[in-house]
Amino acid sequence: MCRTIQPEEQIMLNEFKDFIAKGSVMDLAVGIIIGAAFTAIVSSLVNDLIQPLIGLIIGGIDFSGLSFGLGDAQFMYGNFITATINFLIIAFVVFMLVKAVNRVKSIADKPDDIAPEVHTGPSELDILIEIRDALAKRP
Repeated sequence: MCRTIQPEEQIMLNEFKDFIAKGSVMDLAVGIIIGAAFTAIVSSLVNDLIQPLIGLIIGGIDFSGLSFGLGDAQFMYGNFITATINFLIIAFVVFMLVKAVNRVKSIADKPDDIAPEVHTGPSELDILIEIRDALAKRP
């Protein structure tokens, strides 16, 4: 059995529809979707390229196995170290990408109306002064 929508509910539904249709909400949704896809790319960059390089530099140490026990509790601080290193690498990669995008954006935003000044010849006043001076020299 269907019930009728009350006027207060209709107003709230219309407000919600207006909120969802705003550009900022749609931009946010697109940003989240792109961010999720970007996470896969950055994770692959970190796990498949950067972590092996770091492993070569520090002698292949795997931090994920580092832990200590206290009673029945096992503290896996190696996983925390690995997660921290991953965060720092991802933060640096994102920083470099944002910096590159901002550089491209600033180049694109430069005004095109700044042109070198071109000498177009004597001004109207210069010509009138020349005529005056030429007339003054006539007998």
